[in-house]
Amino acid sequence: MEATEGMVKVRLRGPHAGDVETIWATPVDVDQYRLENSPFFAYGVSWQDVVEAKTTVDRVPEFVRCVSKSGNRTLRVIFQNSELKDPPAQSVLQGLRRMGASFEGMQPRMVSINVPPGKDLEEITEFLTEKPGLQWEYADPTHDEVFHGKAS
Repeated sequence: MEATEGMVKVRLRGPHAGDVETIWATPVDVDQYRLENSPFFAYGVSWQDVVEAKTTVDRVPEFVRCVSKSGNRTLRVIFQNSELKDPPAQSVLQGLRRMGASFEGMQPRMVSINVPPGKDLEEITEFLTEKPGLQWEYADPTHDEVFHGKAS
Protein backbone atom coordinates (compact mmCIF):
# COMPACT_ATOMS: atom_id res chain seq x y z
CA MET A 1 0.00 0.00 0.00
CA GLU A 2 1.33 3.42 -0.94
CA ALA A 3 1.49 6.07 1.77
CA THR A 4 -0.50 8.39 -0.52
CA GLU A 5 -3.48 6.07 -1.02
CA GLY A 6 -6.71 8.03 -0.67
CA MET A 7 -4.89 11.36 -0.72
CA VAL A 8 -5.04 14.14 -3.29
CA LYS A 9 -2.75 17.02 -4.12
CA VAL A 10 -3.98 20.47 -3.03
CA ARG A 11 -2.52 23.56 -4.68
CA LEU A 12 -1.30 26.37 -2.45
CA ARG A 13 0.16 29.66 -3.59
CA GLY A 14 2.78 31.79 -1.90
CA PRO A 15 3.03 35.57 -2.09
CA HIS A 16 5.09 35.63 -5.32
CA ALA A 17 3.95 34.58 -8.80
CA GLY A 18 6.21 31.52 -8.96
CA ASP A 19 5.48 30.32 -5.42
CA VAL A 20 3.08 27.51 -6.23
CA GLU A 21 3.16 24.09 -4.61
CA THR A 22 0.95 21.05 -4.46
CA ILE A 23 0.99 19.11 -1.23
CA TRP A 24 -0.61 15.85 -0.19
CA ALA A 25 -3.90 16.10 1.65
CA THR A 26 -6.57 13.73 2.91
CA PRO A 27 -10.19 14.51 2.02
CA VAL A 28 -12.22 14.96 5.22
CA ASP A 29 -15.46 16.50 3.90
CA VAL A 30 -16.81 18.14 0.76
CA ASP A 31 -14.09 20.55 -0.43
CA GLN A 32 -12.19 20.08 2.85
CA TYR A 33 -8.78 18.47 3.20
CA ARG A 34 -6.27 17.79 6.00
CA LEU A 35 -2.77 18.78 4.92
CA GLU A 36 -0.33 15.88 5.12
CA ASN A 37 2.83 17.88 4.35
CA SER A 38 4.28 21.12 5.61
CA PRO A 39 4.10 23.96 3.10
CA PHE A 40 7.26 25.46 1.61
CA PHE A 41 5.80 28.66 0.12
CA ALA A 42 2.32 29.32 1.51
CA TYR A 43 1.77 31.31 4.69
CA GLY A 44 -0.85 30.84 7.37
CA VAL A 45 -1.21 27.06 7.11
CA SER A 46 0.61 24.14 8.72
CA TRP A 47 0.77 20.36 8.68
CA GLN A 48 -2.56 18.74 9.60
CA ASP A 49 -4.60 21.94 9.28
CA VAL A 50 -7.96 21.38 7.58
CA VAL A 51 -8.39 23.64 4.57
CA GLU A 52 -11.13 24.41 2.11
CA ALA A 53 -10.03 23.88 -1.48
CA LYS A 54 -12.14 24.16 -4.63
CA THR A 55 -11.47 21.94 -7.64
CA THR A 56 -10.24 23.94 -10.63
CA VAL A 57 -10.44 23.36 -14.39
CA ASP A 58 -7.36 21.12 -14.22
CA ARG A 59 -9.07 19.07 -11.46
CA VAL A 60 -6.58 20.10 -8.78
CA PRO A 61 -8.21 21.43 -5.60
CA GLU A 62 -6.93 24.95 -4.93
CA PHE A 63 -6.64 26.40 -1.43
CA VAL A 64 -9.36 28.88 -0.48
CA ARG A 65 -9.04 29.22 3.29
CA CYS A 66 -8.05 27.46 6.49
CA VAL A 67 -11.08 25.83 8.13
CA SER A 68 -9.45 24.61 11.35
CA LYS A 69 -5.96 24.84 12.81
CA SER A 70 -4.12 21.74 14.00
CA GLY A 71 -2.00 23.59 16.53
CA ASN A 72 1.14 22.91 14.49
CA ARG A 73 3.27 25.91 13.53
CA THR A 74 5.58 26.32 10.53
CA LEU A 75 8.99 27.94 10.21
CA ARG A 76 11.19 27.86 7.11
CA VAL A 77 14.96 27.73 6.86
CA ILE A 78 17.36 28.23 3.97
CA PHE A 79 20.92 27.09 4.57
CA GLN A 80 23.14 29.63 2.85
CA ASN A 81 26.54 28.00 3.23
CA SER A 82 25.73 24.29 3.23
CA GLU A 83 23.38 21.74 1.78
CA LEU A 84 21.01 19.62 3.85
CA LYS A 85 23.35 16.63 3.68
CA ASP A 86 26.35 18.61 4.98
CA PRO A 87 27.47 18.48 8.65
CA PRO A 88 26.55 22.11 9.53
CA ALA A 89 22.98 21.65 8.30
CA GLN A 90 22.73 18.19 9.88
CA SER A 91 23.81 19.66 13.22
CA VAL A 92 20.98 22.22 13.09
CA LEU A 93 18.44 19.58 12.05
CA GLN A 94 19.51 17.29 14.90
CA GLY A 95 19.10 20.20 17.33
CA LEU A 96 15.58 20.80 16.02
CA ARG A 97 14.72 17.13 16.52
CA ARG A 98 16.01 17.27 20.11
CA MET A 99 13.64 20.19 20.77
CA GLY A 100 10.71 18.17 19.45
CA ALA A 101 10.37 19.77 16.02
CA SER A 102 10.14 17.83 12.78
CA PHE A 103 10.90 18.95 9.24
CA GLU A 104 10.72 18.25 5.55
CA GLY A 105 13.57 19.15 3.24
CA MET A 106 13.53 20.57 -0.25
CA GLN A 107 16.91 19.88 -1.81
CA PRO A 108 19.42 21.21 -1.71
CA ARG A 109 19.06 23.89 1.02
CA MET A 110 15.48 24.56 2.17
CA VAL A 111 13.61 23.08 5.14
CA SER A 112 10.03 23.48 6.32
CA ILE A 113 10.00 23.01 10.10
CA ASN A 114 6.96 21.80 12.00
CA VAL A 115 6.67 22.97 15.61
CA PRO A 116 4.05 20.75 17.28
CA PRO A 117 1.50 21.97 19.81
CA GLY A 118 3.05 22.22 23.25
CA LYS A 119 6.56 22.89 21.94
CA ASP A 120 8.06 26.32 22.61
CA LEU A 121 8.12 28.31 19.36
CA GLU A 122 10.31 31.02 20.90
CA GLU A 123 12.90 28.47 22.06
CA ILE A 124 13.15 27.11 18.53
CA THR A 125 13.37 30.54 16.89
CA GLU A 126 16.09 31.57 19.36
CA PHE A 127 18.01 28.39 18.50
CA LEU A 128 17.76 29.22 14.78
CA THR A 129 18.75 32.86 15.34
CA GLU A 130 21.97 31.74 17.06
CA LYS A 131 23.04 29.52 14.15
CA PRO A 132 25.32 31.05 11.51
CA GLY A 133 24.89 30.34 7.81
CA LEU A 134 21.13 30.18 7.63
CA GLN A 135 18.11 32.41 7.18
CA TRP A 136 14.77 31.55 8.70
CA GLU A 137 11.26 32.97 8.69
CA TYR A 138 7.89 32.59 10.34
CA ALA A 139 5.31 31.01 8.00
CA ASP A 140 2.49 30.07 10.39
CA PRO A 141 2.05 32.14 12.44
CA THR A 142 3.48 34.86 10.26
CA HIS A 143 5.93 37.47 11.51
CA ASP A 144 3.11 40.03 11.77
CA GLU A 145 0.96 37.65 13.78
CA VAL A 146 3.79 36.92 16.22
CA PHE A 147 4.81 40.53 16.75
CA HIS A 148 1.45 42.24 16.52
CA GLY A 149 -0.37 39.93 18.92
CA LYS A 150 -2.49 37.97 16.46
CA ALA A 151 -0.79 34.57 16.85
CA SER A 152 -2.84 31.81 18.36
